[in-house]
Amino acid sequence: MDIDVFVAAHRAEWDRLTELVRRSGSVRGPEADELVRLYQRVATHLSIVRTEVPDPALVARLSALVTQARSAITGTHSPAWREVGLFFSRRLPAVLYLGWRWWVPTALVFIAVSGLVAAWIAGSPDVQGNIAAPEEIKELTRPGGSFETYYSSGPASSFAAQVWTNNAWVAAGCVMLGVLFGVPVVVMLWMNAANVALSAGLMFAAGRGEVFFGLISPHGLLELTAVFVAAGTGLRLGWTVIDPRGQSRAQALAQQGRSVVVVVLGLACVLAVAGVIEAFVTPSGWPTWARVGIGVVAEALFLSYVFVLGRRAASAGETGDIDARYAGDSLPVSA
Repeated sequence: MDIDVFVAAHRAEWDRLTELVRRSGSVRGPEADELVRLYQRVATHLSIVRTEVPDPALVARLSALVTQARSAITGTHSPAWREVGLFFSRRLPAVLYLGWRWWVPTALVFIAVSGLVAAWIAGSPDVQGNIAAPEEIKELTRPGGSFETYYSSGPASSFAAQVWTNNAWVAAGCVMLGVLFGVPVVVMLWMNAANVALSAGLMFAAGRGEVFFGLISPHGLLELTAVFVAAGTGLRLGWTVIDPRGQSRAQALAQQGRSVVVVVLGLACVLAVAGVIEAFVTPSGWPTWARVGIGVVAEALFLSYVFVLGRRAASAGETGDIDARYAGDSLPVSA
């Protein structure tokens, strides 16, 4: 076989395949069929060259072209950094935004219940006496007492890790246990509301309400919002068990469960930020306005992330679910 004649006869096909490979991301319809057809032909050319005239340069050129064409046809995985970017820029904000009808009411009910219980405790000495002995309450609420020193009870880095771990477990529990018809979520919310109300009621009864808000606000705004999101997500998951909306329960839970994983991973990051604020900002000697201001800014950034970026991603069709090609196939079911 004359190698020069062979090259001259097929160079146009090789050049065309090279062009299609270069534009593989935008190739559609007939051009996609052409890409597959040329890939098969060039693979045959490579086999012929290797068998008849194993010219090293030509074998190397055709081998590289066949490899590139195969990758263009079968597809390649997106780089990890791109998946991370998509997670934080589209999937996470979208699923947080789409769930706001669950977690915003949860937040409002939590605040209302906590406020009512705190007012009940603050206005009733009998209730305070049933909570703890007067000496214990005084130790908790006095200047420099245990309520204030709690936030500086250990090295800041260790305290941040401890707080993050505890809050992450609470959030994960609210989300994952929601599948039990949401009952564990309500119990966990009540326990957290009671703890907040207890501290607030005792501090207000001692005339130190401003100290309570000065210490709880820097980290508590973001931390409690993360808990509300987790609880709302868990309640939504529990309602999916009750009402799968025309799907089988297995299909509905699979779809909802994949979004739940997105929420858990995202909240782990949010709670890490809240833990750093609680460990380094809350117990610092900075003025109260500065510490509270940091908490307000962190909360405002999170809400903007959800209601601006999340709304935009949801309007573009993002649901927080994984790509359809990874989600698996479902068999049709009768209604």
